[in-house]
Amino acid sequence: MFGAVERLDWATAELAARGIPLHPGPESPAELVEAARRHELDVLVLDSYELDPAGAGALRAAGVFTLALIDGDSRGQDADLYLDQNFGAQSAVLPGRLLAGSGYALLRDSVVTARPPAPRPATAVSRPRVLAFFGGTDAVGAAPVLTRVLVATGHPMDLTVVVGRPEIEAELEEITPGRGQVVRPVPPTGSLPALITDADLVVSAAGTSTWELCCLGAPSALVCVVDNQRDSYARVVRHGLAAGLGELPELTGGGVAGRAARATAARTLHGLLSSPQRRTALAARAWSTVDGRGRARVVDAVFDAVRPAAVGG
Repeated sequence: MFGAVERLDWATAELAARGIPLHPGPESPAELVEAARRHELDVLVLDSYELDPAGAGALRAAGVFTLALIDGDSRGQDADLYLDQNFGAQSAVLPGRLLAGSGYALLRDSVVTARPPAPRPATAVSRPRVLAFFGGTDAVGAAPVLTRVLVATGHPMDLTVVVGRPEIEAELEEITPGRGQVVRPVPPTGSLPALITDADLVVSAAGTSTWELCCLGAPSALVCVVDNQRDSYARVVRHGLAAGLGELPELTGGGVAGRAARATAARTLHGLLSSPQRRTALAARAWSTVDGRGRARVVDAVFDAVRPAAVGG
């Protein structure tokens, strides 16, 4: 793996447990090619919003098969193959070169093995267990915002919040839970799939964790925290795979608009907390959408594309 893993001890531990060495991330196209040659790579997967888009073409010219992960926009990369694992993804400009849709969702072993054999049944509970998490470090500070919205529902709950940074935990300590509400901060963990399967409701960002939630059949409510999540968030909510809580800038806004956005999100969450039937309906649709075999499909597609070139050489 080439890149940086900063302030994510659990991710560093995951790499170490698998015996995957971590090397500094090449930044320029020339450095990418040099790294591929030094390590005698046949295939390189590019997953970055920051790399020079010319890197994919440089690798192809050097004979290295390149798979680029994208979110709708290829960013001008000239890769051999593209992967857009967002639900309903499609492209008319990449015919034959795009693996599109959540059937190609890349999931860890711990998620796949935790997938239940069937969608979870409706269970009425007086104090639902709620899990809230927003990426490894919660770079946009969503946890305190959504914790306040959850508390504002007034519904009893046992809320576990994954805290990525000390300043996030400090904000959470300033929030006073209501009657029958417990807020429990926990550090980032490699045991997230277990927390998800134990929860009656999950509140999360509408990023790649969406496919983990679907695979595990978790009843979920999502918030769009960055622009590149907007299209996927809209499709997921429209098809009933998760409830929508809106966009983070709206929920943090001031004035009448901000209060209205937070009140709407609180009503949505209260409806889910008080209705096991609603939670079950979301969970069933989510579970049926992502089967956990996406990475095998991606590997097969790469091998199918690489083998003819190898035979021809």
